[in-house]
Amino acid sequence: MTTPEKWGVVPHVLDLETSIIREILKLSSKPGVISFAGGLPAPESFPEDDLREATIRVYDKYHHQALQYSLSMGVREFREAIADYGRRRIPELRAENIIITSGSQQGLDLVGRAFLDPGDYVVCEAPTYVGALQAFNFYQARYATVGMDKEGMIVDEVEAAVKKHKPKFIYVVPNFQNPSGITMSLKRRLQLIDIANRYHLPIIDDNPYGDLRFEGEPVDSLRALGGDTVISLSTFSKICAPGFRIAWLIAPENMMGVFEKVKQCGDLHTSTFGQMVLLEYLLMDKLDDQIKSICKLYRPRRDLMLKTISEHFPSEVKVIKPNGGLFLWVTLPNGMSGKDLLPKAVDSKVAYVYGSPFFPNGGGEETLRLNFSNANDENIVEGIKRLGRIIKENMPQ
Repeated sequence: MTTPEKWGVVPHVLDLETSIIREILKLSSKPGVISFAGGLPAPESFPEDDLREATIRVYDKYHHQALQYSLSMGVREFREAIADYGRRRIPELRAENIIITSGSQQGLDLVGRAFLDPGDYVVCEAPTYVGALQAFNFYQARYATVGMDKEGMIVDEVEAAVKKHKPKFIYVVPNFQNPSGITMSLKRRLQLIDIANRYHLPIIDDNPYGDLRFEGEPVDSLRALGGDTVISLSTFSKICAPGFRIAWLIAPENMMGVFEKVKQCGDLHTSTFGQMVLLEYLLMDKLDDQIKSICKLYRPRRDLMLKTISEHFPSEVKVIKPNGGLFLWVTLPNGMSGKDLLPKAVDSKVAYVYGSPFFPNGGGEETLRLNFSNANDENIVEGIKRLGRIIKENMPQ
């Protein structure tokens, strides 16, 4: 009888690493653990009553059509509704620029399928989103990383990386970046678009958090500024509910045939029923109020976490205050390791994500990421107190 060990699984698939965030979520699921690890939206933010009404409308309006196969590009009316909503920020947006994906993670996979051969380089920020690294690693990508400061990616370093590594694309999370929380300045966005145009490179703009701004003025999106130079990813996971696994990719119309074909290789199409529920939700004109409600919920949680950190963490610890999004980025004193500290934190019933996996070429050992969206006030205070105590007990002498 044959065994799985002899089935010839492709070596690079065997070498893939599991998501560090998912592994830490397993640890933090233990009873009594206060978790700041995942990027989970607050369940109380889900518009359950509106979604219930939208679901009833789907059954009443579409009957069996909602339960049938649909187009790989997505339900046409849904794409038009997204385009109508998005034109306030991207004036030229049309349904022909949009393909519906099964979460933004599929959008990242489509980009990897379309562009990457083994050994190809991607220019990205350091740190960067681990889910993107996981998607691109499947295609055996390599990374030319560029540092960050308070204005986001240090674009002055990008051109040298492009000349040296000849990447296939530039990947960025410009709004309330995961993990750092930093937003790229308008000046840097324009500089990045200029480089991309000169070297004929697409920019992959991963933008799940852009609507979750608590303060400050919005910055024009890369897609609005750069047009067809930019492929943009957005999702309903952070502004409605992640369980739908519905997102959208915006790209030049002449790239849509490519993305349609590579999507068909994966799942043929995204859930018809889910698309129609969210279509009806958009037609109810509730999304703007929903986003305001989310921001009203998350801003006090961010502020409370920052306040509690200032009271209970050593003064040597540095924290970036984001103007929106879901995360705080913490830098520990030199000589401390977020990874080494985690088991001690879990023993004290608090969890986070350590920072080194966000650095594809190494580094970031002294960093960690905290999520504030999915914890109530009591857990924020108690969890940060516990974590502060662990940090103090393990400070370098």
